[in-house]
Amino acid sequence: MGRIREFDEENVLDAAMQLFWEKGYEATSLSDLTSRMGIQRPSIYSAFGDKKELFETALRKYTRSHASEVRTRLQNHQSVREAFRAFFENVVDEENSESRSRGCFCINTMVELAPHDEKFEILTREHQMYLAVIFQETIERGIQLGELASDTNAKALSQALIVSLIGLTVMLKSRPERSFVNNTIEVTLTLLR
Repeated sequence: MGRIREFDEENVLDAAMQLFWEKGYEATSLSDLTSRMGIQRPSIYSAFGDKKELFETALRKYTRSHASEVRTRLQNHQSVREAFRAFFENVVDEENSESRSRGCFCINTMVELAPHDEKFEILTREHQMYLAVIFQETIERGIQLGELASDTNAKALSQALIVSLIGLTVMLKSRPERSFVNNTIEVTLTLLR
């Protein structure tokens, strides 16, 4: 008969997710994980598998939470244009408010692991596509409300906005001047006509 776990699996998974998000996969050691999670290696292996399996579980937790947060943020505005403006500005504000830019955990994974690991290529691409669907639903709402032109290609526009979001998030890691970022957002928002 197996032992009952003496830790909250969601709490220790969240701790692992935060650490992977801060340091990336390669730079995070098992010692870092045991220290941050507050459990020993055998407990990690028993609950989550090896380091890569733990990373995958943490990434999946992040993408579920992130997608839900994106949907909520975009639904909190009557105006679709203002929803996207607030969304992009919030991405910038969050990055600038942190002592060290962490970026998006999924985009970080896309840059670090996707070129070398098919599983993470697929997982990060799936998240991009899911966010594109959320963006598309928001754009379609703008078309239905008459805020956006009736001939707007919602799917293509949502994909262009995803590319802009990814580029902006990666660029923010180098702490560009705010005017550069603001100009980028303004031009991006002109796509919403």
